Amino acid sequence: MRSMMPMPGNPWPHDMAISIENHSSPVEELLWIREAYALQPEGDVPPLLVQKPEPAGEPEDAIAWESAWSELWPAAMQHAAGVITGAQIDALMHTEDASDERFAALLALHGPSWRDRFGEAALERGYLEWSGRRFDTLSRAMRQRLPDTPEHRSLPALIAAWEAGLTRIVTIPCRGEHTRVLSGSALLVTEQTRAEPEAYTAALSTFS
Repeated sequence: MRSMMPMPGNPWPHDMAISIENHSSPVEELLWIREAYALQPEGDVPPLLVQKPEPAGEPEDAIAWESAWSELWPAAMQHAAGVITGAQIDALMHTEDASDERFAALLALHGPSWRDRFGEAALERGYLEWSGRRFDTLSRAMRQRLPDTPEHRSLPALIAAWEAGLTRIVTIPCRGEHTRVLSGSALLVTEQTRAEPEAYTAALSTFS
């Protein structure tokens, strides 16, 4: 989001550009896998999902899955914190179908994922239904009036964070609070944190 030109009375700095990543497929697949299969991975893991998935059964190998989850999660976070560049898209366009170069270019665009590691099987037991409900939630959120968006309601804190280097906010559909600085330009928050002005202001203040 960005104001394209200076507007009298508009408190949003016209040159401030902030991108919101709220629908990263690799990230949401990992969150769903963890909860649907009752995995207990080690490390800095986020809270449980707001929209609880139905149990999907027993994992094929709980130890291997939990180890892979702990490895994939920070990698998926770092990818979500980045921005796809024109050079990456151009690199994909200049690769041959089914080539190693095409696979590497696709991985650079989409990031590390559960599908690449284990295939589609684990996601066929309820993920599409959960993902559909998730899409409906995002669609409703897009109907907000501009002054009612989280960034406008916490604008002073957002401006201070932007001045400190923030350009990208990654959100996850998890309960409660899980605020993390992902890089010198990206911040992770839960959707519940972003939806509450006081909590969002506090989260943005951790960056600035």
